Amino acid sequence: MADDELEAIRRQRMAELQAKHGVRGEPEPGQETDMRNSILAQVLDQSARARLSNLALVKPEKANAVENYLIQMARFGKLGGKISESGLIEILEKVSQQTEKKTTVTFNRRRVMDSDEEDDD
Repeated sequence: MADDELEAIRRQRMAELQAKHGVRGEPEPGQETDMRNSILAQVLDQSARARLSNLALVKPEKANAVENYLIQMARFGKLGGKISESGLIEILEKVSQQTEKKTTVTFNRRRVMDSDEEDDD
């Protein structure tokens, strides 16, 4: 046997053993997104998925946080059934409250030589 054939057989056998025992390497990027989409398809109804995809266009960070939250709840079995659009809105409000940022505006006024405060007349 050639070395190339032997190496191919070893790789095939190693892949079979890993599949048999459930040992997986790092998932490929495309495979991970497929898994996320399939879990979300099982958890969300059609209108909720549409709302989440619209949110992903506008605020990808928030959509990713909501997706992670939903996947985590699904893995732990805390979801009773498919989440409707109104249920997704409630989850979005919870995530918004947790990640709410307080914005403050401060004005730094510069003192200019021509200021009206200095009336020497």
